[in-house]
Amino acid sequence: MREAAFVKQNKDKWATFESALSNKTKIAPDVLSDLYIEITDHLSYAKTFYPKSNTEFYLNGLASQAHQNIYKTKKEAKNRIISFWKTEFPTMFYDHQRTLLVAFLVFAFFTAVGAFSAANEGDFVRSILGDAYVNMTLENIENDDPMAVYKQMGEFNMSLGITINNIRVAIFAFALGILFGIGTLFIMMQNAIMLGSFQYFFYDKGLLWESARTIWIHGTIEISVIIIAGCAGLVMAKGMLFPGTFSRMESFRRGVINGLKIMLSTVPFFIIAGFLEGYVTRHTEMPDWLAILIIGGSLAFILFYYVLYPHQLHKKTTL
Repeated sequence: MREAAFVKQNKDKWATFESALSNKTKIAPDVLSDLYIEITDHLSYAKTFYPKSNTEFYLNGLASQAHQNIYKTKKEAKNRIISFWKTEFPTMFYDHQRTLLVAFLVFAFFTAVGAFSAANEGDFVRSILGDAYVNMTLENIENDDPMAVYKQMGEFNMSLGITINNIRVAIFAFALGILFGIGTLFIMMQNAIMLGSFQYFFYDKGLLWESARTIWIHGTIEISVIIIAGCAGLVMAKGMLFPGTFSRMESFRRGVINGLKIMLSTVPFFIIAGFLEGYVTRHTEMPDWLAILIIGGSLAFILFYYVLYPHQLHKKTTL
């Protein structure tokens, strides 16, 4: 059966079930139970014949919502914050793995553009990072302390300032998704080019390892979460541009809600990144193995929570 015919044949049942879940209409419990069984059957059918389609995503969301409504307890309601990070968000984020990959590839591409431009245009680094920063860093290099910039402010003030600034960048990356994703891509391009030119600057001075082992102590989480915020903006834009089986307004509404959930998930990570930059990065005397341990642990944590864990939960809910 063609997907369009499958949707047309069953959309009234889905709409009735969705309305019942949102308490807009009341249905007899036995009827609701039968509909739930039918929805799960339709989901299995869609996974088989229309994999990765909007129909599958819609039915998966409907089945997940029903599952939560059926099995939720008072204890879960009291622990709403915990359940959001533990199950609700990762389950939802599984459907946006491709968008996350797109955001990562865009960021990686423009990082390479920044490094390439810095290597081939003499004044490019100054035009991106500014004369004041470049001159200060050159002076720090001459003083045999190239990472001294991370020691100039007090720990708390630096941590707070960096956290606020990073959250501001992330909010822009998400909110500008309203411009059909172009604004989000622009913010990501800006930050990626800055990162690429920044790293090439230290490479050119023979300080690539010194800079990487220091900067990526906080940058692993910081850059990762900026990419995730870019993913949130693209999710909202996708809802506007590709409504699928939904009305454009309903698709946009879902895109905004899912994008906001993605943004909410990043807040603890930004706080961690700010703490690391304010309190840990400044200790450039730390041994290499400790810096590598922090960087590797941060990367593993991000990959687990945003990539591996959503896949694990998805497998459990579809068994």
